Amino acid sequence: MAQETLPDRSPAAGPGDGPGGEPGAGAPSGRLGRLRRGLRSGGRAGWPRTLLAAAAGLLMWPALPPFDLTPLAPVGVALLTLVLIGRTARTGAWLAFLAGAAFFIPALEGISRIGPDGWIILSLVEAAYFLPLGAGIAVVTRLPGWPVWTAALWVAEELVRGRVPFGGFPWARLAFSQTATPLTPYASFGGAPLVTFLTALIGGLLACAAVAVHRARSEGAVHQGGDAGKPPRPRRALLPAAVCLAAVGAVVGGGLLIPTPADGRPVTVAVVQGNVPRLGLDFLGQRKAVLDNHVKATHDLAARVRAGRLAKPELVVWPENASDLDPYTEPDAYNAIDGAVKDIGVPVLVGALTDTPDGEKVENRGIVWDPWTGPGDYYVKRHPVPFGEYLPFRDVLTKLITRFERIPRDFAKGDRSGVMELGPVDIGDVICFEVAYDKEVRDVSRGNLLVVQTNNATYGKTSLPPQQIAMSRLRAVEHGRTILVAATSGISAIVAPDGRMVDRSREFVPAVQVASVPARTSRTASDRLGEAPEWALALLGLGAVCAAAWTARKNEGN
Repeated sequence: MAQETLPDRSPAAGPGDGPGGEPGAGAPSGRLGRLRRGLRSGGRAGWPRTLLAAAAGLLMWPALPPFDLTPLAPVGVALLTLVLIGRTARTGAWLAFLAGAAFFIPALEGISRIGPDGWIILSLVEAAYFLPLGAGIAVVTRLPGWPVWTAALWVAEELVRGRVPFGGFPWARLAFSQTATPLTPYASFGGAPLVTFLTALIGGLLACAAVAVHRARSEGAVHQGGDAGKPPRPRRALLPAAVCLAAVGAVVGGGLLIPTPADGRPVTVAVVQGNVPRLGLDFLGQRKAVLDNHVKATHDLAARVRAGRLAKPELVVWPENASDLDPYTEPDAYNAIDGAVKDIGVPVLVGALTDTPDGEKVENRGIVWDPWTGPGDYYVKRHPVPFGEYLPFRDVLTKLITRFERIPRDFAKGDRSGVMELGPVDIGDVICFEVAYDKEVRDVSRGNLLVVQTNNATYGKTSLPPQQIAMSRLRAVEHGRTILVAATSGISAIVAPDGRMVDRSREFVPAVQVASVPARTSRTASDRLGEAPEWALALLGLGAVCAAAWTARKNEGN
Protein backbone atom coordinates (compact mmCIF):
# COMPACT_ATOMS: atom_id res chain seq x y z
CA MET A 1 0.00 0.00 0.00
CA ALA A 2 1.40 3.39 -0.92
CA GLN A 3 1.92 5.74 2.00
CA GLU A 4 0.31 9.18 1.88
CA THR A 5 2.76 12.08 2.04
CA LEU A 6 1.70 14.69 4.57
CA PRO A 7 3.03 18.20 5.10
CA ASP A 8 5.67 18.52 7.83
CA ARG A 9 3.94 19.50 11.08
CA SER A 10 7.12 19.61 13.17
CA PRO A 11 7.92 22.67 15.29
CA ALA A 12 10.72 23.47 12.86
CA ALA A 13 8.15 24.56 10.28
CA GLY A 14 7.45 28.15 11.14
CA PRO A 15 5.36 30.88 9.54
CA GLY A 16 6.12 31.25 5.87
CA ASP A 17 7.31 27.62 5.60
CA GLY A 18 5.84 25.17 3.17
CA PRO A 19 5.64 21.37 3.36
CA GLY A 20 8.81 19.82 4.72
CA GLY A 21 9.95 23.15 6.11
CA GLU A 22 10.78 24.60 2.68
CA PRO A 23 10.55 28.37 2.28
CA GLY A 24 7.10 29.67 1.46
CA ALA A 25 6.25 32.64 -0.64
CA GLY A 26 8.30 35.67 0.25
CA ALA A 27 10.52 33.74 2.69
CA PRO A 28 14.33 34.04 2.45
CA SER A 29 15.93 31.06 0.75
CA GLY A 30 19.28 29.35 1.18
CA ARG A 31 21.46 29.17 4.32
CA LEU A 32 20.39 32.59 5.62
CA GLY A 33 16.75 31.65 5.39
CA ARG A 34 17.30 28.37 7.23
CA LEU A 35 19.18 30.22 9.96
CA ARG A 36 16.41 32.78 10.41
CA ARG A 37 13.73 30.12 10.52
CA GLY A 38 15.78 28.12 13.00
CA LEU A 39 16.15 31.10 15.32
CA ARG A 40 12.41 31.83 15.15
CA SER A 41 11.49 28.28 16.04
CA GLY A 42 14.22 27.53 18.58
CA GLY A 43 15.96 25.15 16.20
CA ARG A 44 14.39 21.90 15.11
CA ALA A 45 13.31 21.29 18.71
CA GLY A 46 11.08 24.36 18.88
CA TRP A 47 11.21 26.95 21.66
CA PRO A 48 8.79 25.15 24.03
CA ARG A 49 10.91 22.00 24.10
CA THR A 50 14.13 24.03 24.23
CA LEU A 51 12.95 25.93 27.29
CA LEU A 52 11.63 22.77 28.94
CA ALA A 53 15.01 21.07 28.41
CA ALA A 54 16.75 23.93 30.19
CA ALA A 55 14.12 23.77 32.94
CA ALA A 56 14.83 20.06 33.39
CA GLY A 57 18.50 20.79 34.06
CA LEU A 58 17.63 23.57 36.49
CA LEU A 59 15.25 21.23 38.30
CA MET A 60 17.98 18.64 38.88
CA TRP A 61 20.46 21.17 40.30
CA PRO A 62 18.75 21.83 43.72
CA ALA A 63 18.62 18.07 44.33
CA LEU A 64 22.31 18.39 45.22
CA PRO A 65 23.62 19.95 48.43
CA PRO A 66 23.34 22.45 49.94
CA PHE A 67 19.65 22.54 48.93
CA ASP A 68 19.06 18.78 49.22
CA LEU A 69 15.70 18.87 47.42
CA THR A 70 16.34 15.26 46.50
CA PRO A 71 12.99 14.44 44.76
CA LEU A 72 13.81 17.02 42.10
CA ALA A 73 16.47 14.75 40.58
CA PRO A 74 14.01 12.13 39.23
CA VAL A 75 11.51 14.89 38.41
CA GLY A 76 14.14 16.65 36.30
CA VAL A 77 15.00 13.35 34.60
CA ALA A 78 11.30 12.81 33.89
CA LEU A 79 10.89 16.25 32.33
CA LEU A 80 13.98 15.83 30.15
CA THR A 81 12.75 12.41 29.02
CA LEU A 82 9.35 13.83 28.05
CA VAL A 83 11.11 16.54 26.05
CA LEU A 84 13.18 13.95 24.17
CA ILE A 85 10.37 11.52 23.31
CA GLY A 86 9.67 11.56 19.60
CA ARG A 87 12.73 13.64 18.72
CA THR A 88 15.46 12.63 16.32
CA ALA A 89 18.83 11.62 17.75
CA ARG A 90 20.39 14.91 16.63
CA THR A 91 17.67 17.05 18.21
CA GLY A 92 17.77 14.90 21.34
CA ALA A 93 21.50 15.47 21.66
CA TRP A 94 21.09 19.25 21.42
CA LEU A 95 18.24 19.38 23.95
CA ALA A 96 20.15 17.22 26.42
CA PHE A 97 23.22 19.45 26.05
CA LEU A 98 21.09 22.47 26.99
CA ALA A 99 19.77 20.57 30.01
CA GLY A 100 23.32 19.62 30.99
CA ALA A 101 24.52 23.22 30.74
CA ALA A 102 21.59 24.43 32.85
CA PHE A 103 22.48 21.77 35.43
CA PHE A 104 26.27 21.92 35.61
CA ILE A 105 26.74 25.70 35.51
CA PRO A 106 24.99 26.27 38.87
CA ALA A 107 26.05 22.89 40.31
CA LEU A 108 29.76 23.67 39.76
CA GLU A 109 29.55 27.33 40.73
CA GLY A 110 32.27 26.82 43.34
CA ILE A 111 34.81 26.38 40.55
CA SER A 112 34.41 30.10 39.84
CA ARG A 113 36.82 30.73 42.72
CA ILE A 114 39.67 29.78 40.40
CA GLY A 115 38.24 31.90 37.59
CA PRO A 116 34.88 32.32 35.85
CA ASP A 117 36.38 31.10 32.58
CA GLY A 118 37.44 27.80 34.13
CA TRP A 119 34.02 27.40 35.74
CA ILE A 120 32.06 27.93 32.50
CA ILE A 121 34.43 25.85 30.36
CA LEU A 122 34.35 22.92 32.78
CA SER A 123 30.55 23.13 33.05
CA LEU A 124 30.12 23.08 29.28
CA VAL A 125 32.60 20.22 28.90
CA GLU A 126 30.58 18.25 31.45
CA ALA A 127 27.36 19.15 29.61
CA ALA A 128 28.87 17.78 26.40
CA TYR A 129 28.59 14.27 27.87
CA PHE A 130 24.82 14.75 27.69
CA LEU A 131 25.00 14.91 23.88
CA PRO A 132 25.17 11.12 23.37
CA LEU A 133 22.87 10.66 26.37
CA GLY A 134 20.15 12.77 24.76
CA ALA A 135 20.60 11.11 21.38
CA GLY A 136 20.35 7.69 23.00
CA ILE A 137 17.26 8.52 25.02
CA ALA A 138 15.51 9.91 21.94
CA VAL A 139 16.20 6.62 20.16
CA VAL A 140 15.40 4.08 22.89
CA THR A 141 12.09 5.67 23.87
CA ARG A 142 10.74 4.04 20.70
CA LEU A 143 11.20 0.61 22.31
CA PRO A 144 8.90 -1.19 24.76
CA GLY A 145 10.07 -0.90 28.34
CA TRP A 146 11.95 2.32 27.59
CA PRO A 147 12.17 3.60 31.21
CA VAL A 148 14.67 0.79 31.88
CA TRP A 149 16.76 1.58 28.82
CA THR A 150 16.85 5.32 29.50
CA ALA A 151 17.99 4.70 33.08
CA ALA A 152 20.77 2.45 31.83
CA LEU A 153 21.94 5.22 29.51
CA TRP A 154 22.37 7.57 32.49
CA VAL A 155 24.75 5.00 33.98
CA ALA A 156 26.64 4.80 30.68
CA GLU A 157 26.99 8.59 30.58
CA GLU A 158 28.43 8.69 34.09
CA LEU A 159 30.75 5.78 33.34
CA VAL A 160 32.37 7.70 30.49
CA ARG A 161 32.32 11.07 32.26
CA GLY A 162 34.08 9.57 35.26
CA ARG A 163 36.96 8.18 33.19
CA VAL A 164 37.61 10.31 30.09
CA PRO A 165 39.68 12.43 29.63
CA PHE A 166 42.49 12.74 32.20
CA GLY A 167 40.75 10.21 34.43
CA GLY A 168 37.38 11.95 34.18
CA PHE A 169 35.41 14.21 36.51
CA PRO A 170 32.51 12.32 38.13
CA TRP A 171 31.20 15.23 40.20
CA ALA A 172 27.43 15.88 40.35
CA ARG A 173 26.32 12.35 39.48
CA LEU A 174 22.66 11.50 39.98
CA ALA A 175 23.67 9.15 42.78
CA PHE A 176 25.23 12.01 44.75
CA SER A 177 21.82 13.69 44.98
CA GLN A 178 20.41 10.64 46.79
CA THR A 179 22.77 10.24 49.76
CA ALA A 180 20.11 10.42 52.48
CA THR A 181 17.01 8.99 50.78
CA PRO A 182 15.29 5.60 50.50
CA LEU A 183 17.53 4.94 47.47
CA THR A 184 20.77 5.24 49.48
CA PRO A 185 20.74 1.66 50.87
CA TYR A 186 20.87 0.27 47.32
CA ALA A 187 24.49 1.50 47.22
CA SER A 188 25.48 -1.46 49.38
CA PHE A 189 24.44 -3.77 46.51
CA GLY A 190 25.52 -1.99 43.34
CA GLY A 191 27.37 1.11 44.47
CA ALA A 192 26.78 4.61 43.14
CA PRO A 193 25.94 3.29 39.62
CA LEU A 194 22.93 1.38 40.93
CA VAL A 195 21.69 4.45 42.80
CA THR A 196 22.04 6.50 39.60
CA PHE A 197 20.15 3.82 37.66
CA LEU A 198 17.27 3.74 40.14
CA THR A 199 17.07 7.54 40.33
CA ALA A 200 16.86 7.72 36.53
CA LEU A 201 14.46 4.76 36.46
CA ILE A 202 12.05 6.60 38.74
CA GLY A 203 12.29 9.59 36.43
CA GLY A 204 11.61 7.38 33.40
CA LEU A 205 8.63 5.75 35.11
CA LEU A 206 7.19 9.17 35.99
CA ALA A 207 7.58 10.21 32.37
CA CYS A 208 5.93 6.98 31.23
CA ALA A 209 3.01 7.60 33.59
CA ALA A 210 2.63 11.14 32.23
CA VAL A 211 2.54 9.79 28.66
CA ALA A 212 -0.10 7.22 29.63
CA VAL A 213 -2.28 9.87 31.30
CA HIS A 214 -2.01 12.09 28.23
CA ARG A 215 -3.05 9.23 25.96
CA ALA A 216 -5.95 8.36 28.25
CA ARG A 217 -7.23 11.93 28.09
CA SER A 218 -6.87 11.93 24.31
CA GLU A 219 -8.80 8.68 24.02
CA GLY A 220 -11.44 10.02 26.37
CA ALA A 221 -11.89 13.10 24.20
CA VAL A 222 -12.20 10.92 21.09
CA HIS A 223 -14.85 8.69 22.67
CA GLN A 224 -16.85 11.66 23.91
CA GLY A 225 -17.16 12.83 20.34
CA GLY A 226 -17.65 9.33 18.90
CA ASP A 227 -20.49 6.82 18.78
CA ALA A 228 -22.75 6.82 21.80
CA GLY A 229 -22.96 3.02 21.68
CA LYS A 230 -19.22 2.51 22.30
CA PRO A 231 -18.12 2.47 25.95
CA PRO A 232 -15.38 4.95 26.96
CA ARG A 233 -11.94 3.46 27.69
CA PRO A 234 -10.08 6.04 29.79
CA ARG A 235 -9.91 3.77 32.85
CA ARG A 236 -8.29 0.97 30.87
CA ALA A 237 -5.94 3.47 29.24
CA LEU A 238 -4.82 4.66 32.69
CA LEU A 239 -3.64 1.18 33.64
CA PRO A 240 -0.07 1.74 32.30
CA ALA A 241 0.18 4.89 34.42
CA ALA A 242 -0.89 2.96 37.50
CA VAL A 243 1.67 0.25 36.76
CA CYS A 244 4.45 2.85 36.41
CA LEU A 245 3.54 4.55 39.68
CA ALA A 246 3.35 1.19 41.44
CA ALA A 247 6.86 0.43 40.15
CA VAL A 248 8.07 3.74 41.60
CA GLY A 249 6.58 2.77 44.93
CA ALA A 250 8.26 -0.63 44.77
CA VAL A 251 11.68 0.91 44.12
CA VAL A 252 11.30 3.38 46.99
CA GLY A 253 9.79 0.83 49.34
CA GLY A 254 12.46 -1.72 48.51
CA GLY A 255 15.15 0.69 49.64
CA LEU A 256 13.45 1.13 52.98
CA LEU A 257 13.64 -2.63 53.55
CA ILE A 258 17.40 -2.93 52.96
CA PRO A 259 19.33 -3.14 56.25
CA THR A 260 22.35 -0.88 56.73
CA PRO A 261 24.39 -2.46 59.55
CA ALA A 262 26.42 -0.12 61.74
CA ASP A 263 27.86 -2.53 64.30
CA GLY A 264 31.54 -3.19 64.85
CA ARG A 265 34.41 -2.98 67.32
CA PRO A 266 34.30 0.49 68.92
CA VAL A 267 37.30 2.75 68.27
CA THR A 268 37.68 6.27 69.60
CA VAL A 269 38.83 8.64 66.87
CA ALA A 270 39.61 12.33 66.56
CA VAL A 271 39.40 14.57 63.49
CA VAL A 272 41.35 17.85 63.61
CA GLN A 273 40.35 20.91 61.56
CA GLY A 274 42.97 23.56 62.24
CA ASN A 275 41.52 26.19 59.87
CA VAL A 276 43.39 28.47 57.43
CA PRO A 277 44.33 32.16 57.66
CA ARG A 278 41.97 33.22 54.88
CA LEU A 279 39.59 31.98 52.21
CA GLY A 280 40.66 31.62 48.59
CA LEU A 281 43.60 30.61 46.43
CA ASP A 282 46.19 32.58 48.42
CA PHE A 283 45.77 30.75 51.72
CA LEU A 284 48.87 28.69 50.81
CA GLY A 285 50.91 31.87 51.08
CA GLN A 286 50.86 31.33 54.85
CA ARG A 287 51.87 27.69 54.91
CA LYS A 288 53.48 27.93 58.32
CA ALA A 289 50.31 29.44 59.79
CA VAL A 290 48.25 26.51 58.47
CA LEU A 291 50.64 24.00 60.03
CA ASP A 292 50.74 25.93 63.29
CA ASN A 293 46.93 25.89 63.44
CA HIS A 294 46.82 22.09 63.25
CA VAL A 295 49.68 21.69 65.70
CA LYS A 296 47.94 24.02 68.17
CA ALA A 297 44.58 22.25 67.78
CA THR A 298 46.26 18.90 68.52
CA HIS A 299 48.02 20.29 71.63
CA ASP A 300 44.64 21.67 72.78
CA LEU A 301 43.09 18.24 72.21
CA ALA A 302 45.82 16.62 74.33
CA ALA A 303 45.24 19.17 77.11
CA ARG A 304 41.50 18.50 77.14
CA VAL A 305 42.14 14.76 77.25
CA ARG A 306 44.48 15.16 80.25
CA ALA A 307 41.86 17.31 81.96
CA GLY A 308 39.28 14.57 81.48
CA ARG A 309 37.02 16.71 79.31
CA LEU A 310 37.41 14.41 76.28
CA ALA A 311 38.00 10.69 75.85
CA LYS A 312 41.49 9.88 74.66
CA PRO A 313 41.41 8.97 70.97
CA GLU A 314 43.17 5.89 69.64
CA LEU A 315 44.03 7.65 66.40
CA VAL A 316 43.92 11.20 65.03
CA VAL A 317 43.39 12.41 61.46
CA TRP A 318 44.71 15.67 60.04
CA PRO A 319 43.53 16.99 56.65
CA GLU A 320 45.19 17.34 53.29
CA ASN A 321 47.64 20.27 53.17
CA ALA A 322 47.89 20.42 56.97
CA SER A 323 51.62 20.82 56.31
CA ASP A 324 52.71 22.28 53.00
CA LEU A 325 56.19 22.47 54.47
CA ASP A 326 57.97 19.21 53.67
CA PRO A 327 58.59 17.58 57.07
CA TYR A 328 61.35 15.41 55.62
CA THR A 329 63.45 18.42 54.61
CA GLU A 330 62.17 21.22 56.91
CA PRO A 331 63.38 20.64 60.50
CA ASP A 332 60.95 23.18 61.96
CA ALA A 333 57.99 21.45 60.34
CA TYR A 334 59.22 18.02 61.46
CA ASN A 335 59.69 19.16 65.07
CA ALA A 336 56.30 20.90 65.21
CA ILE A 337 54.45 17.83 63.93
CA ASP A 338 56.45 15.43 66.05
CA GLY A 339 55.85 17.48 69.19
CA ALA A 340 52.07 17.53 68.63
CA VAL A 341 51.96 13.78 67.94
CA LYS A 342 54.01 13.02 71.06
CA ASP A 343 51.71 15.23 73.12
CA ILE A 344 48.55 13.39 72.10
CA GLY A 345 50.43 10.06 72.37
CA VAL A 346 48.68 8.19 69.54
CA PRO A 347 49.36 7.82 65.80
CA VAL A 348 48.29 10.77 63.65
CA LEU A 349 47.59 10.69 59.90
CA VAL A 350 49.27 13.86 58.65
CA GLY A 351 48.44 15.43 55.28
CA ALA A 352 51.63 16.92 53.84
CA LEU A 353 53.22 17.99 50.57
CA THR A 354 56.65 16.48 49.99
CA ASP A 355 59.23 16.60 47.23
CA THR A 356 59.89 13.56 45.09
CA PRO A 357 63.44 12.17 45.44
CA ASP A 358 64.54 13.89 42.22
CA GLY A 359 63.00 17.19 43.31
CA GLU A 360 61.12 17.61 40.04
CA LYS A 361 57.59 16.90 41.31
CA VAL A 362 55.50 17.15 44.45
CA GLU A 363 53.72 14.33 46.29
CA ASN A 364 50.43 14.83 48.11
CA ARG A 365 50.84 12.44 51.02
CA GLY A 366 48.92 11.06 53.94
CA ILE A 367 51.69 10.08 56.41
CA VAL A 368 51.25 7.77 59.41
CA TRP A 369 53.15 9.59 62.19
CA ASP A 370 53.88 7.50 65.26
CA PRO A 371 54.56 9.20 68.62
CA TRP A 372 57.63 6.98 69.19
CA THR A 373 59.02 6.19 65.75
CA GLY A 374 58.00 9.28 63.80
CA PRO A 375 56.88 9.23 60.13
CA GLY A 376 56.31 5.77 58.69
CA ASP A 377 53.93 4.37 56.09
CA TYR A 378 52.30 6.81 53.70
CA TYR A 379 49.83 7.12 50.84
CA VAL A 380 50.44 9.29 47.76
CA LYS A 381 47.37 10.69 46.04
CA ARG A 382 46.78 8.58 42.94
CA HIS A 383 44.41 10.94 41.18
CA PRO A 384 45.89 14.47 41.16
CA VAL A 385 43.63 17.15 39.73
CA PRO A 386 44.34 18.03 36.08
CA PHE A 387 44.87 21.78 35.59
CA GLY A 388 45.00 22.09 39.39
CA GLU A 389 47.75 19.77 40.65
CA TYR A 390 49.33 18.94 37.33
CA LEU A 391 49.22 20.65 33.97
CA PRO A 392 48.62 18.72 30.75
CA PHE A 393 50.15 20.37 27.69
CA ARG A 394 52.26 22.53 29.99
CA ASP A 395 54.50 24.06 27.31
CA VAL A 396 51.52 25.39 25.36
CA LEU A 397 49.12 26.37 28.14
CA THR A 398 51.60 28.33 30.27
CA LYS A 399 52.19 30.62 27.30
CA LEU A 400 48.47 31.21 26.82
CA ILE A 401 47.18 31.40 30.39
CA THR A 402 49.38 33.14 32.96
CA ARG A 403 47.26 31.82 35.84
CA PHE A 404 48.85 28.40 35.31
CA GLU A 405 52.07 29.84 36.71
CA ARG A 406 50.51 28.92 40.06
CA ILE A 407 51.38 25.31 39.18
CA PRO A 408 55.18 25.51 38.89
CA ARG A 409 55.62 21.76 39.38
CA ASP A 410 53.36 18.82 38.64
CA PHE A 411 52.14 16.54 41.38
CA ALA A 412 53.30 12.95 41.11
CA LYS A 413 50.74 10.13 40.88
CA GLY A 414 50.78 7.45 43.56
CA ASP A 415 50.94 3.83 42.51
CA ARG A 416 49.26 1.96 45.39
CA SER A 417 46.10 2.12 47.45
CA GLY A 418 45.94 3.93 50.76
CA VAL A 419 45.32 0.98 53.09
CA MET A 420 47.60 1.52 56.10
CA GLU A 421 47.78 0.64 59.77
CA LEU A 422 46.88 3.57 62.00
CA GLY A 423 46.87 2.68 65.66
CA PRO A 424 44.54 -0.25 66.41
CA VAL A 425 42.93 -0.43 62.95
CA ASP A 426 43.63 -0.47 59.25
CA ILE A 427 42.41 2.64 57.48
CA GLY A 428 41.68 3.25 53.81
CA ASP A 429 42.83 6.74 52.85
CA VAL A 430 41.69 8.80 49.85
CA ILE A 431 42.62 12.44 49.31
CA CYS A 432 40.25 15.25 48.36
CA PHE A 433 38.10 14.68 45.28
CA GLU A 434 39.22 11.03 45.01
CA VAL A 435 36.10 10.34 47.08
CA ALA A 436 34.08 10.96 43.89
CA TYR A 437 35.73 8.01 42.13
CA ASP A 438 34.26 4.56 42.65
CA LYS A 439 37.51 2.68 42.04
CA GLU A 440 39.71 4.72 44.36
CA VAL A 441 37.32 4.29 47.28
CA ARG A 442 36.60 0.63 46.51
CA ASP A 443 40.33 -0.13 46.49
CA VAL A 444 40.69 1.01 50.10
CA SER A 445 37.39 -0.34 51.41
CA ARG A 446 39.09 -3.36 52.97
CA GLY A 447 40.30 -1.01 55.70
CA ASN A 448 38.29 -1.00 58.93
CA LEU A 449 37.71 2.75 58.64
CA LEU A 450 37.76 5.04 55.60
CA VAL A 451 39.43 8.44 55.67
CA VAL A 452 38.95 11.42 53.35
CA GLN A 453 41.71 14.01 53.75
CA THR A 454 40.69 17.18 51.95
CA ASN A 455 41.43 20.86 51.58
CA ASN A 456 38.41 22.97 50.66
CA ALA A 457 39.79 26.41 51.51
CA THR A 458 39.76 27.54 47.89
CA TYR A 459 36.10 26.51 47.52
CA GLY A 460 34.91 27.48 50.99
CA LYS A 461 31.40 28.85 51.41
CA THR A 462 30.30 27.33 48.08
CA SER A 463 28.24 24.25 47.27
CA LEU A 464 31.33 22.06 46.71
CA PRO A 465 32.21 21.19 50.36
CA PRO A 466 28.65 20.02 51.22
CA GLN A 467 28.55 18.06 47.95
CA GLN A 468 31.76 16.31 48.99
CA ILE A 469 30.23 15.42 52.35
CA ALA A 470 27.23 13.96 50.52
CA MET A 471 29.57 11.73 48.51
CA SER A 472 31.17 10.54 51.75
CA ARG A 473 27.76 9.62 53.15
CA LEU A 474 27.01 7.49 50.09
CA ARG A 475 30.45 5.84 50.31
CA ALA A 476 29.82 4.95 53.96
CA VAL A 477 26.72 2.96 53.02
CA GLU A 478 28.25 1.59 49.84
CA HIS A 479 31.13 -0.02 51.73
CA GLY A 480 29.63 -0.36 55.21
CA ARG A 481 32.41 1.72 56.80
CA THR A 482 32.72 4.66 59.13
CA ILE A 483 34.19 7.59 57.21
CA LEU A 484 36.34 10.30 58.78
CA VAL A 485 36.44 13.50 56.71
CA ALA A 486 39.23 15.87 57.74
CA ALA A 487 39.28 19.27 56.03
CA THR A 488 41.66 22.17 56.61
CA SER A 489 38.85 24.73 56.78
CA GLY A 490 35.75 22.50 56.76
CA ILE A 491 33.52 20.77 56.27
CA SER A 492 34.96 18.01 58.48
CA ALA A 493 32.71 15.16 59.53
CA ILE A 494 32.37 11.74 61.09
CA VAL A 495 29.91 9.55 59.17
CA ALA A 496 28.56 6.25 60.51
CA PRO A 497 28.44 3.11 58.30
CA ASP A 498 24.70 3.63 57.76
CA GLY A 499 25.30 7.14 56.40
CA ARG A 500 24.21 8.88 59.58
CA MET A 501 26.11 12.08 60.46
CA VAL A 502 27.79 11.57 63.84
CA ASP A 503 29.44 15.00 63.80
CA ARG A 504 29.89 17.85 61.34
CA SER A 505 31.95 21.03 61.63
CA ARG A 506 31.27 24.54 60.46
CA GLU A 507 33.53 26.17 57.90
CA PHE A 508 36.48 28.46 58.63
CA VAL A 509 36.64 27.76 62.33
CA PRO A 510 39.04 25.51 64.29
CA ALA A 511 37.27 22.29 65.23
CA VAL A 512 38.12 18.98 66.87
CA GLN A 513 35.71 16.07 66.68
CA VAL A 514 36.04 13.07 68.99
CA ALA A 515 33.73 10.07 68.84
CA SER A 516 33.56 6.33 69.39
CA VAL A 517 32.82 4.70 66.03
CA PRO A 518 32.47 1.11 64.79
CA ALA A 519 35.45 -0.43 62.99
CA ARG A 520 34.02 -3.05 60.62
CA THR A 521 35.46 -5.99 58.72
CA SER A 522 32.47 -7.41 56.82
CA ARG A 523 32.26 -6.69 53.10
CA THR A 524 29.21 -5.44 51.22
CA ALA A 525 27.85 -6.93 48.01
CA SER A 526 29.02 -3.77 46.27
CA ASP A 527 32.61 -4.49 47.39
CA ARG A 528 32.42 -8.01 46.02
CA LEU A 529 30.79 -7.10 42.71
CA GLY A 530 33.13 -4.20 41.99
CA GLU A 531 32.61 -2.56 38.59
CA ALA A 532 30.35 -5.33 37.26
CA PRO A 533 26.98 -3.61 37.94
CA GLU A 534 28.12 -0.38 36.29
CA TRP A 535 29.40 -2.08 33.15
CA ALA A 536 26.36 -4.37 32.94
CA LEU A 537 23.94 -1.43 33.13
CA ALA A 538 25.96 0.65 30.67
CA LEU A 539 26.07 -2.20 28.17
CA LEU A 540 22.32 -2.69 28.65
CA GLY A 541 21.77 0.91 27.60
CA LEU A 542 24.13 0.59 24.63
CA GLY A 543 22.39 -2.61 23.56
CA ALA A 544 19.03 -0.85 23.69
CA VAL A 545 20.35 1.90 21.39
CA CYS A 546 21.56 -0.71 18.91
CA ALA A 547 18.22 -2.54 19.08
CA ALA A 548 16.28 0.67 18.50
CA ALA A 549 18.48 1.63 15.54
CA TRP A 550 18.09 -1.85 14.02
CA THR A 551 14.31 -1.72 14.49
CA ALA A 552 14.10 1.69 12.86
CA ARG A 553 16.15 0.57 9.87
CA LYS A 554 14.04 -2.56 9.56
CA ASN A 555 10.82 -0.52 9.56
CA GLU A 556 12.20 1.83 6.93
CA GLY A 557 12.79 -1.14 4.65
CA ASN A 558 9.18 -2.33 4.90
